[in-house]
Amino acid sequence: MKIRSLVLDNITVLAPLAGITSLPFRLLAKECGCALVCSEMISSNGLVYKSKKTEQLLGSLPEEKPLSVQIFGSDPSMMAEAAQIVESSGADILDINFGCSVKKIVKSGSCVALMRAPEQAEAILFAVRKAIKIPLTLKIRSGWNASGEQAFRIAEIAEACGADAVTVHPRTATQGFSGNADWSLIAAIKKRISIPVIGNGDIAEPEDAIRMLTETGCDAVMIGRAAVGNPWIFSRILALLRGEQDRLPDTASRKNAMLRYLNASVNYFGEERACRKMRSQLGWFVKGMRYSSNFRESIKRISTEAAAIEIINDYINEIEVRGEG
Repeated sequence: MKIRSLVLDNITVLAPLAGITSLPFRLLAKECGCALVCSEMISSNGLVYKSKKTEQLLGSLPEEKPLSVQIFGSDPSMMAEAAQIVESSGADILDINFGCSVKKIVKSGSCVALMRAPEQAEAILFAVRKAIKIPLTLKIRSGWNASGEQAFRIAEIAEACGADAVTVHPRTATQGFSGNADWSLIAAIKKRISIPVIGNGDIAEPEDAIRMLTETGCDAVMIGRAAVGNPWIFSRILALLRGEQDRLPDTASRKNAMLRYLNASVNYFGEERACRKMRSQLGWFVKGMRYSSNFRESIKRISTEAAAIEIINDYINEIEVRGEG
């Protein structure tokens, strides 16, 4: 898989997820074989006006490279300046969000709002492409109706403006994450443009990724919600592509992932803030396991890394003693 001059190790991509795909989570995905990780979406205004909270979202480490950083906004000059900041930070790809359908974002004229404003979309893409040298990509939805006409238009504009790849999440703006993703739209866009097309939507299990590749002809697959608490989905997809047997993570793998995620979060956010996050996020990793409700209840009160480690160890020991994975 190649995006402009950047050659990826394989065809798996981590989707940008607000509040989730910070550096600690991206490191886990990378360890599990994900070829390209992406930041959560970042406000172009926040970058340009030097918001410290926004600037922290650019934090990165060499171990996670290559890194795609996603920005959003509605003003071409502001987006171009933000893109230069992202490039200067060391990001390998600049991605533009044309898909977020959160109401307050749409009201600002950003993200999926741009799919019904092709002239504005073109101005943004042209300004950003002119401002940076690193690969430029974008993530789109079907548009504001199921016809896909807006998606076709934006994809063609993007290619004409010099974008290097397009990710397609084939749900409408009003669908959010409900209903089914129309994979036929991914296939149709792949036939319309010559730059790489990354498919996204309704990949819940590794087999879904293989099926999307086969049915749509897309160049890569992007996984978001299915990777939350389950970074092994990337290694499992790669195993299937190699013709190997799909294997679920064992308790030792889950324990190690939780401990690494906890430690990386403490290092990145500081212990107090990290522990607040871990009160809910560590529960991601035990979904479907026995006694997980007890574990989730226990972590609601953690305030130190040491306390979290003790709860994780106790829980996994209990599982292993009872012989339940």
